[in-house]
Amino acid sequence: MTFPTIDGLRTMELGSPGGLRASLNDCVLTGTKRATAGLPSEYITENEPWEHVGERLVLVDDDMKPLGVIVVTRVEETTFAEVTWAFAQAEGEGFVDLEDWRRAHRDYWAAEGEQVTDDTPVLCIYFELLAGGYPPRDHQSDGL
Repeated sequence: MTFPTIDGLRTMELGSPGGLRASLNDCVLTGTKRATAGLPSEYITENEPWEHVGERLVLVDDDMKPLGVIVVTRVEETTFAEVTWAFAQAEGEGFVDLEDWRRAHRDYWAAEGEQVTDDTPVLCIYFELLAGGYPPRDHQSDGL
């Protein structure tokens, strides 16, 4: 199985379908959310490479409707215990401190069937929104 694509670009499906995904997408589209966390094990299961700097991804809703295009600006691998406060803030989800971030992510991944420990590898993916809508109005001429 592989990540879905739209027009040759991989998609970015944030969170789980429903209210969480809608909320996270809104945070991206308003510029509040500029990062997301992932588990390398998810990429292994899907037989997919990690995102890379410069990669463009189509942000999608529950129905795979394109909402915009983001570009990856930085990818760091760390452990769950070593995720920084700066990263947690860049996720833009209103965490009050690192323990709040850890609790929310531990709970989310547990609900997805992934047990996370302090030593679990985590991908910290930073991105920028190129433009809302699809294809992005200011990048139509460059092949998107």
